[in-house]
Amino acid sequence: MTDSPDGLAQDLADLRAVVEIHGHSLARHTELINGLRDRAGSPISIDADETIDQPDDERQPVPTFILYMEDPEAILELQTMAEWVNVLLVPIYIDQVSPLRPWCSRWWEHPEARARLHALWMAWQELTHPPVCGHTGPSIWHRDHLDPTLLRLRAPDGPFAKCMIDPERPAHNVTPTTPVESFGPPQT
Repeated sequence: MTDSPDGLAQDLADLRAVVEIHGHSLARHTELINGLRDRAGSPISIDADETIDQPDDERQPVPTFILYMEDPEAILELQTMAEWVNVLLVPIYIDQVSPLRPWCSRWWEHPEARARLHALWMAWQELTHPPVCGHTGPSIWHRDHLDPTLLRLRAPDGPFAKCMIDPERPAHNVTPTTPVESFGPPQT
């Protein structure tokens, strides 16, 4: 920076150009993410103008966790989330498949995986939206959400333990569920 009027004017012009470049980049990314959500049929939009400065009672309701949803809402949510898993999560984060890091291409048939991936997806929606979380949200998402979720899902004893351990031989085996008995008064 310089103290002369001409130097200050040039610095201001440079800053405006940088802001304009970032604005175009943000608009392009917003279009890309909204396009992904539109293709998946998601009712959620990341357009900040829709929620900023709205009273709390006019904002979109907080999404419901998938375990609390009933059909057909749960099916629609799962279809939308599957698009995110297939287009973003798997291509970027599921790189090596091995006995120590299994994966299942039919992950939605594993109840634990479905619940954990839905929680991960909801965190991603919030933490990758700068008006909501600032610019450190993606870092927080990776550290606090993605890494622990993938560690559990892909653990040798996780829900995918009996599934694909070699990409050349895809496998899918749902682990049996633990039997549960209904609660009742003690029998005498």
